[in-house]
Amino acid sequence: MPSDALFSVENLRVAYPASSRGQKADGGIDWAVDDVSFTLRPGDRMGLVGESGCGKSTLGRAAMRLLPPNSQVEGRVTFRGQSVFDLSPGELRRFRGEAVALIFQDPMTRLDPLMTIGEHCLETLQAHRPQLSRRDAKERAIATLEAVKIPASRWSQYPHEFSGGMRQRVAIALALLLDPKLIVADEPTTSLDVTVSAQILQELTRLCAEREMALLLISHDLAMVGEYCDRIAVMYDGKMVETGPTATVLEKPQHPYTKALLESALHIQAVPADAPIPLPDLSSSDSASDEAQRSGAIPDPWANPEALLRVEDLKQHYTLEQNFIARFFNKEDQMIKAVDGINLELYPGETLGLVGESGCGKSTLSRTILQLIRPTSGKVEFLGQDLTRLSKEAMRQQRRQMQMVFQDPRACLNPLMTVGQSIGDPLVIHQLANSAEVKQQVLYMLKRVGLTPAEEFYQRYPADLSGGQQQRVAIARALITRPKLLICDEPVSMLDATVQTQVLELMRELKQEFELTYLFITHDLWVARFFCDRIAVMNGGKIVEIGSTKEIFNNPKHPYTQTLLRAAPLLARH
Repeated sequence: MPSDALFSVENLRVAYPASSRGQKADGGIDWAVDDVSFTLRPGDRMGLVGESGCGKSTLGRAAMRLLPPNSQVEGRVTFRGQSVFDLSPGELRRFRGEAVALIFQDPMTRLDPLMTIGEHCLETLQAHRPQLSRRDAKERAIATLEAVKIPASRWSQYPHEFSGGMRQRVAIALALLLDPKLIVADEPTTSLDVTVSAQILQELTRLCAEREMALLLISHDLAMVGEYCDRIAVMYDGKMVETGPTATVLEKPQHPYTKALLESALHIQAVPADAPIPLPDLSSSDSASDEAQRSGAIPDPWANPEALLRVEDLKQHYTLEQNFIARFFNKEDQMIKAVDGINLELYPGETLGLVGESGCGKSTLSRTILQLIRPTSGKVEFLGQDLTRLSKEAMRQQRRQMQMVFQDPRACLNPLMTVGQSIGDPLVIHQLANSAEVKQQVLYMLKRVGLTPAEEFYQRYPADLSGGQQQRVAIARALITRPKLLICDEPVSMLDATVQTQVLELMRELKQEFELTYLFITHDLWVARFFCDRIAVMNGGKIVEIGSTKEIFNNPKHPYTQTLLRAAPLLARH
């Protein structure tokens, strides 16, 4: 081990308890992490990439002794020469947070729903810095929150009052509070837009340089790792199959898996800036419309006079009630305008991308369209009906025609139901088929989304599937009622490049077969360019720009759109 090493992993092997994954069919040990070694020095920034299930997150958790009880661990992990596995409970408590901080992919695993954001910060500082006065602790916490773009006015709010991206900013702030020497960031920007991702990663890399702090960035986003890391390590099936300087690995990958990962990422970004965006074939297209598609203009065949979905002056406002002390000083309740006067039309057969920063109102808009939350005012017209005027029962029937695919498939799949039960459940709810017909339709849908052998997947549970397989189940569940409209809220943001490409191509195929219309919400501009016909850009609850994909990318008009495009990491730069 080098004398200047800050953090060192030597021949690390990790197997989960036999009841979950740690036992192979032949009785051997199934290593989730298999003989991994690397060293980080002060100021190093290393990116760890690989597909879901390859062992990236397990490696990060093993380094901080956060594995489940009875996990089998071999090898050494040292911090400044001291074995992490030999730390006492007191030393381990100080080690976590003061020496090494972990930023989780899902911020809700880090945040207590019963505590305000301010209380989270104060608790962290009081536990590790008891000498700080409450006033000093609050000043330090507010400064750290503002560094990740969370205003002091949100100090007294609870996690459920924040968007997913805003919760992730809180988690990052909590990790930075104690000035750790190493940050292990496990997919820290998955739920963040490109501008906020860039700001946070620029802040992390600046801190690394200023404080000689090391960064282990675990991610499936090759472009982001290429932008912010000095070194890249590629993991596959528990092993570190390739490592080296970033430029070398990206320009001259050696291992077949690294090459496949790079090709998949480049495939999504490969649309030339001056090329027309490929649009789906339409049965109603004529030669004139074909020419319009080739020229990159917004084609009129799907711009049918009858829009499938029409949103008029839609508003979703929330009131933040002030606490007793604020009311004593006659402070008024705050109004958050999550959706503020949206006008939008979506035509049969098109894919409309909705992009914008976290907290801009994208997800709120989608839930308001589905009437999962009733709007403050405005109109949502779907198939000629104003959804805002429908009764709950009538709206329930209408949802057969409009379904949603969420960012995290685990959030919509019951862990106690088999895959077959989960997919078939909507058919039962809407009384569309008897039990025999349900199973046949589910088996067909499993085959259609590429989960074969279908009979085997029918009996499995969500926990037995990879992230990409879970998302395919979620897509199958959404399609089982044969809807007209599919609202996709960040459906591929948690997937690695190879699986991301597979799922997007699958969604393209299904669009043709099921005659689908997509409202595709994403913060990944390259995914939007790859997949969408038109793009609407949201900022501060409003749509600031809308147009064809080619037009938005080649000639962005609004300053915010220009900022988004400048912030998007691009692999081609290397």
